[in-house]
Amino acid sequence: MLREITLGQYYRTESVIHRLDPRVKIVATFSFIISLFIAKNFIGYVIAGLFLALCIKLSNVPPKFIFRGMKTIFFLLIITMVFNLFLTPGIPLVTFGRFQITKEGLRLALMMGVRLVFLITGSSLMTLTTTPNNLTDGLEDLLNPLKKVKVPVHEISMMMSIALRFIPILMEETDKIMKAQMARGADFESGSLMNRAKSLIPLLVPLFVSAFRRANDLAMAMEARCYRGGEGRTKMKPLIYKKRDALAYGVIVLYFAAIIASRVIL
Repeated sequence: MLREITLGQYYRTESVIHRLDPRVKIVATFSFIISLFIAKNFIGYVIAGLFLALCIKLSNVPPKFIFRGMKTIFFLLIITMVFNLFLTPGIPLVTFGRFQITKEGLRLALMMGVRLVFLITGSSLMTLTTTPNNLTDGLEDLLNPLKKVKVPVHEISMMMSIALRFIPILMEETDKIMKAQMARGADFESGSLMNRAKSLIPLLVPLFVSAFRRANDLAMAMEARCYRGGEGRTKMKPLIYKKRDALAYGVIVLYFAAIIASRVIL
């Protein structure tokens, strides 16, 4: 299960999406996330789905590799849909004792489920097609105006990039610890959901020790290379917009306009 997590991983291949400026992909991802909360009807989600499908097609990342990350949020998805299905007041459709499924609850549960799937998939697509270094440079450039109010933009971007890079590393470390404990007789698969959750508690201590050790090693490596923050630093490969980036911005604007139109007109 832990190997199914795709968020934070980078999939190395050649595609139009990979060649786009990281600033374009960051803006596109945030625009896509915002559009999911703006869309309020079936047409809006169809437009969002078509836009996401187009991005996946152009990225040359296998859809199976992208959507296998959905397995890790399956329980969160089910819980979200169940709560919206049974706890939303409205016109009753089916009654189970004190609980009832309403027309409004069914609609909201479906919308929340689709929204969560699209949100995770869109976010994963950005990290799958953008290297951590480019992601850091893109975030720093987009947040650059905040330097005027003394916000440590470079440090914030660096921390976000390191956090994303550590996700697959920590998942792999967790997988190794689980296999080591299973070889010693630990059981993580059988029993009730509560028992399986309790059996994961012994994983936390070695995992935290490993995480702190890796963080300390990274800090020492950065100090050994005389890292002193973003002040006065230059880039070997500065970000430069190209024609394809301008075209991509145009597509983002058209997509966002279509989402707003679907909300206003329908």
